[in-house]
Amino acid sequence: MNQQISPTDIVGGSFWLLSIAMIAAVFFFFAEKSKVEGKWETAITLVGVVMVVAAAQYYYLKDLWVTTGQAPLVLRYVDWAISRPVQIIAIYVLLSALTKLSTPLFWRLLVGSLLTVVAEFLGSAGYMSATLGFLIGMVGWLYVLGELYLGEISVAAEDNERMQIAFTSLRLIVTIGWAIYPLGYFMQHLGGGVDVNTLNVIYNFADVLNKLIFGVVIYKAAIDSGKPRQRP
Repeated sequence: MNQQISPTDIVGGSFWLLSIAMIAAVFFFFAEKSKVEGKWETAITLVGVVMVVAAAQYYYLKDLWVTTGQAPLVLRYVDWAISRPVQIIAIYVLLSALTKLSTPLFWRLLVGSLLTVVAEFLGSAGYMSATLGFLIGMVGWLYVLGELYLGEISVAAEDNERMQIAFTSLRLIVTIGWAIYPLGYFMQHLGGGVDVNTLNVIYNFADVLNKLIFGVVIYKAAIDSGKPRQRP
């Protein structure tokens, strides 16, 4: 395989673009962490961790694609197993800086977000039925959505006007952006199959929303929280 990415190689180009974007995001979030109040630093650190994991994953996938011309989808679960739970916990940490949230909620969100990844990995890798993996993964995702829309964390967001805007944006990302993952899984394993290269490109650009914009929303919420409220 040619060791360079062709200008017409959409798959390789998207891997390269996202690897550079994630590396840039790592520097941005860790450099900007000092500009937010102390109570927000943990949330920004968690966002930075997501970017580190994503940057390493995309750089590896880019090299793999250039070397072999392949990028198996199952390798993405390494990234997702870390990034999805960390993102959900970042939402918890963001709101817990404003109001007291229960410890059991932390563990419920962590388990629910892990379930979305682990079950689909087991189904994708053949360790369990693809159908069962899909169903269990959907249960985990729907549980997280239930907490975000109807649970304790949703009530906590309503107590702060500025944070409510950020929380609503983050919740929409978990709702709409994360829907791409089970949809892709369904198409690949249960819907008659799908072109792996096409799905890789879709996943790559979905991460612009699910990781980069997600991180920017948390960063902006932390920055805005320190600004004086403007009078109407």
